[in-house]
Amino acid sequence: MVEELLLSGADIIKVGIGPGSVCTTRKKAGVGYPQLSAVIECADAAHGLKGHIISDGGCTCPGDIAKAFGGGADFVMMGGMLAGHDQSGGELIERDGRQYKQFYGMSSATAMKKYVGGVAEYRSSEGKSVEIPYRGDVDMTILDILGGLRSACTYTGAAKLKELPKRTTFIRVTQQTNEIFGGMHSGSND
Repeated sequence: MVEELLLSGADIIKVGIGPGSVCTTRKKAGVGYPQLSAVIECADAAHGLKGHIISDGGCTCPGDIAKAFGGGADFVMMGGMLAGHDQSGGELIERDGRQYKQFYGMSSATAMKKYVGGVAEYRSSEGKSVEIPYRGDVDMTILDILGGLRSACTYTGAAKLKELPKRTTFIRVTQQTNEIFGGMHSGSND
């Protein structure tokens, strides 16, 4: 399909069905594809025709962004990672002394009501609306992401981000991180 879209005049193809944090497509429609596999396959097809892809969905930490670029993505969307900041959309809500921001998928009933006038009767909403803790300015999150990408390039020997796909090897694992101290705070004496 990537090849068809590029041959029909598209410049950039958005890749991602179901991996997003506020996406319910896999539950509602039973449709989806593992994101990294989709990125690798679609990037290969796109780059053969001088096209580009955007990886959309599934990023929860800077390492996920590095993997998307390593898989061949030219751009990476990070809706959930950037949500809740001053610079993101969504209404600021205060409840029980805590602040939250609304975050919703673009196929959610909230988005369709806001931008289209509502959910058409022939389809269903494929996204949810959530309230996430307010996170302040986005600067520290961006610095964390950039630091992760720089480290990924260093570890793989990529001199620049564009080189990352050539330097990346993916190995299937069952446990990505060691969570033995996942519930503890650093520096705790408990």
